[in-house]
Amino acid sequence: MKILVLALLLCTGAACAQQLKSGVFEPPRAAPEIALPASTGKPFKLTDLRGKVVVLEFGFSHCETVCPVSLAALAEARKLVGPAARDVQVLFISVDPERDTPERLRTYLAQFDPGFIGITGTPAQIAQLLKDYGIAARKHPIGGGSDYLMSHSSYLYFIDRQGRQRAMMPFGRPASEIAHDLAILLKR
Repeated sequence: MKILVLALLLCTGAACAQQLKSGVFEPPRAAPEIALPASTGKPFKLTDLRGKVVVLEFGFSHCETVCPVSLAALAEARKLVGPAARDVQVLFISVDPERDTPERLRTYLAQFDPGFIGITGTPAQIAQLLKDYGIAARKHPIGGGSDYLMSHSSYLYFIDRQGRQRAMMPFGRPASEIAHDLAILLKR
């Protein structure tokens, strides 16, 4: 696998875009800014990550099925990329701001990778961010009480070092495919 990753790191130019496993944004477009509270406890702005490849995952910490699978795949993909993963930042953006505080996100994400950053905000701020990225999310009450689950679009958004949306990968793709695309984007 390490030989494959090294070979992919040598890829440059338009041929690389054709080799991505994800759906490609063609032409690439500027990623909408994110300036919201983060699990780091510090002010967060997406533009502060220029120079890194960023992967956005939208989800919620009470999720029992989709989100843990995606986060585990992202953690594994970072391992597959090897030392170059220092230039990859995973952002987990909550679709459930009523329950996902920065502290809760920090604890939740640490189970997968302590370097992952959780993003939350007010319901209005999150609604705007979901709209900006084309993510649908809806609350579903369970058990007749106040408890609920969230249904939401589940894609990984890949943002290049220049802050442009480059690709979008649907849920369920293996870590090897995520690592494949990261390796290509890291070389740009």
